[in-house]
Amino acid sequence: MDRTEPRLITSVERGVATVVITNPAKRNAMTTAMWRSVPELLERLAADAEVRVLVLTGAGDTFCAGADISTLRESAGTAQNLAVEAEEALAAFPRPTLAAVRGYCVGGGGQLAAACDLRFAEEGASFGVTPAKLGIVYPASSTRRLVALVGPGTAKHLLFSGELIDTERALRTGLVDEVLPPGGLDKRVEEYGRVLASRSQLTQTSAKEFAAGRTDRDAHWAAEARGSTDTAEGVAAFLERRAPRFTYTTAPTP
Repeated sequence: MDRTEPRLITSVERGVATVVITNPAKRNAMTTAMWRSVPELLERLAADAEVRVLVLTGAGDTFCAGADISTLRESAGTAQNLAVEAEEALAAFPRPTLAAVRGYCVGGGGQLAAACDLRFAEEGASFGVTPAKLGIVYPASSTRRLVALVGPGTAKHLLFSGELIDTERALRTGLVDEVLPPGGLDKRVEEYGRVLASRSQLTQTSAKEFAAGRTDRDAHWAAEARGSTDTAEGVAAFLERRAPRFTYTTAPTP
């Protein structure tokens, strides 16, 4: 048995931060300590100007099989609160986030994937929201996020039954954005991560806030655009037929 200590492994390369959920003995299930570490980890990465994109994935052939069920015996309420705090911290991350999914993406793993901006999956991945199997009230915020992502019908199917769905249905319902053939996920995520890292953070972060429904930041972003050189650089690069060198960086959203 692999007795690797459960943890989140982080690396940063060429503007892309990769966070790997690592608990191979339990299909990368999230322990209490792992849930608790997520907000602080994300805060640190958000403060790093080098980080322009965040990729969340799982070690080996599984994304995340959910919460470590043994933690629910201690206090289901505490475990759920920690999961929600981690999910909300991920959703609030100020730069683009991408879940790279292979294998099982279930329960708390589904919460984390849904909190990302985009989800790419390898063929053969399975998705499930399983509180009905445990008699747990799924958090209101998590339910609303799931409904916004896949619609009320699919959300009810997942929540009511706890059944797993495959990548074909996940793609059709909007739970995932791309499905890659076996062996193709890492290359696609690497390429796409580089694309995102090369784009304007001014555009990305403002779009992320507007897409999330914020209506109190229009003046803020108008002022940020006026004070930024990104637009001038983007236009100049286009006319000169070269890659732009965007310099705008965002701080965590207040």
